[in-house]
Amino acid sequence: MDKNRGIWFQIIMVLSFCFLLAACAPEREEPAGGEDSGQETAEKPEELTIWANDEEAQLEAIEDIAADYEEQEGIKVNVVAKSMLDQEQELALAGPEGKGPDLFFQPHDRIGNIVAQGLAEPLQLSDEQISGYSEAAMEAVSYNYDGQTDWYGVPMVFETYGIFYNTDIIPEAPETIEDLQTAINEHTNPDQEQYGFLMKPNDLYFTYPFFKNYGAYIFGGDTGEYDTSDIGLNNEGAVEGGKLYQSFFGQGKIPASTTTDVIDGLFTEGKVGAVINGPWAIPGYREALGDSLAFAPFPTINGEPGETLVGVKSWMVSYYSENKDWATDLALFLTNQDNLQHYYEVAGELPPNTEALEAMEDPIHTAFAEQIQHGVPMPSTPQMSQVWEPMNNALQFLADGEEVQPVLDEAVEQIQANIEASGQ
Repeated sequence: MDKNRGIWFQIIMVLSFCFLLAACAPEREEPAGGEDSGQETAEKPEELTIWANDEEAQLEAIEDIAADYEEQEGIKVNVVAKSMLDQEQELALAGPEGKGPDLFFQPHDRIGNIVAQGLAEPLQLSDEQISGYSEAAMEAVSYNYDGQTDWYGVPMVFETYGIFYNTDIIPEAPETIEDLQTAINEHTNPDQEQYGFLMKPNDLYFTYPFFKNYGAYIFGGDTGEYDTSDIGLNNEGAVEGGKLYQSFFGQGKIPASTTTDVIDGLFTEGKVGAVINGPWAIPGYREALGDSLAFAPFPTINGEPGETLVGVKSWMVSYYSENKDWATDLALFLTNQDNLQHYYEVAGELPPNTEALEAMEDPIHTAFAEQIQHGVPMPSTPQMSQVWEPMNNALQFLADGEEVQPVLDEAVEQIQANIEASGQ
């Protein structure tokens, strides 16, 4: 009995020592995403640096959210104002010297160039972490590089477009493309500078649904995995869409020489029934038209909802950051539903989160939430820069009445030549 009692005493002493060690051990520090975040445990840094776009309202909103993160995590967040358009070039210089940010802010159509330069870190995000973002937004920030498809951004802002209309002229939302044609026929009087519907005659971004809904496409392949040798802007569907697009111009319809400034001016003066535009136009339109302003998703074309191009601005983790896990955690914090709501209220940019949009209880915003479900991410491959000018020129030729197939064939030939000449 004495021997057994001695053994048990030794066991109790060992267990007590182990418990004491555990109690005294320092608490493990890890990104707030936790074990399910897909991130490895990382030591908490003293500070993080982010490059935020230098637009005043956007900067104010980011500084507010960053202060909340400092309070929550005890990490100082240095918010540096830097034009979004300059960040890519400056990171290429500052990053290797250890002077760059942990996070930077970019439109998704630059991802191809950024990844090719090795400036951004691919992100490991769980299904739970991405569940709040729209599918189109997550597709936009994915990119295939060297045979591997990854996410390279955490979405903060989305931009697409639809139909703003003046209810004093068009009482009901135009639901089909034929409704817009009816608006032209019933409310257009060029002599009085009055138009049922106006759109810019040479802008692929806004007119893409005319082509996409008939089966046209910019590049083949999947989102983020583009086959830039396969250009679908002169296929059978593109020709069909081109004919529909062309039918909106001509005598007594949309002038083929109209410009963005003319369209916005006439619309805010109450002389146009409907126009195509995006969320950036809301403040000016609302100030001019007040309660007469309404918004509808892009009308159906060929029996399906209009598939508009979507742009996404996102936070990207610098390849040169020494705190990539915590930088990712900060990006997720900046873009959670509450903070996206605050960002919208201060900066006026729409969140890539349908729940956040619907929570705003504004019919214009909820209509945008509907449109984003039918959005097509603008290609993020570098070759996209070679598409705009030839296609915008082609659209102008179509508005001027030239034959559709030859115009589109020539545009695609020019795009192919541009890509080849650029070495992309």
